[in-house]
Amino acid sequence: MKPSIPLTAAAVAATLAGSAGAETPANIAREMMQAVFTTFDTEAARDLLAENYIQHNPAVPTGRAPIIGFIPALKESGVALTTHRTISDGPFVVMHNSYDNAQLFGADNLVGFDVFRIENGKVAEHWDNLTTRTPDNPSGHSQTDGETRISDLDKTKENKALVQDFVDTVLIRGDMARLGDFIDGNAYVQHNSQIGDGLDGLGAALTAMAKQGITMKYDRIHQVIGEGNFVFTMSEGQFAEKPTAFFDLFRVENGKIAEHWDVISEIPSEMAHQNGKF
Repeated sequence: MKPSIPLTAAAVAATLAGSAGAETPANIAREMMQAVFTTFDTEAARDLLAENYIQHNPAVPTGRAPIIGFIPALKESGVALTTHRTISDGPFVVMHNSYDNAQLFGADNLVGFDVFRIENGKVAEHWDNLTTRTPDNPSGHSQTDGETRISDLDKTKENKALVQDFVDTVLIRGDMARLGDFIDGNAYVQHNSQIGDGLDGLGAALTAMAKQGITMKYDRIHQVIGEGNFVFTMSEGQFAEKPTAFFDLFRVENGKIAEHWDVISEIPSEMAHQNGKF
């Protein structure tokens, strides 16, 4: 039996903090979402949301009060939240969520990305893209399954640079000849509902869109948020000639993009606030 090793005061404090759960930005975002969508706790939500909370969802007025006022209706509706992935980068937190019994939001089942900015221990700003849940794509993948494990934390900076370069080079400037520089060939796993795996699947989808006269164009990147092997981008552009917000999540492995999830949403001309979509 090994002898016990006495703990220093600092080690004890660290152990207690770890067991209690540090109030990191990711934890604050999770707690707020649980208060709003799971426990329906208006007081907890009030404590976790900044009073001047900035809202970018086009249909929801800005400020804390509209969220607090909506909680009783959410409870009555039976809405159910499932979080599939969470990544955190400085004050920003990205949550990959699905919502069941989501009729209050316009559909029975929704999938989306919620992005939060944390300031002074409270949720200060929110962006999101939501879409209806669809059947599995041509390769049998859903909008939310796939890898969840965060790794390669030491590569966060270079992975963010890789993904930003991919969006700028391929999606904004349209240099499709360089796809192979960024994507892991036919090992690439795709979760977009309409596209199959690999470069072959992507090429087939783009060809089909072109035949139907459907165009997709990225114009500008607004956010790049990364943690280890996961990088999220928030971009603006056009899909089928309509102003569109593109929320993309990429998993990077061995210096190439190996997996992709996305939610695409049209940007309405009128919103419930003056904050804009981005």
